[in-house]
Amino acid sequence: MAVIGVLTEPTQPTWWKANRHKVYGVGGLLIGYWIGSHLHGAPGQPQQPSPAHSTPAPTTLGPQRTHTAPAHP
Repeated sequence: MAVIGVLTEPTQPTWWKANRHKVYGVGGLLIGYWIGSHLHGAPGQPQQPSPAHSTPAPTTLGPQRTHTAPAHP
């Protein structure tokens, strides 16, 4: 019987080759979570400030009346 070749075990893959799919999967999930929680859709309309008072300010110049509380005896 003649020996044609010697069978050897293949070398073990490096840690990176064995686990890179896990690293990329976790990295993709983290990036997706960050995008989903930090980036919101563009606003449709900017909010207009609401008026501070419901009555318009007087337009005439002159003495201004202010409301004062009645004096208590």
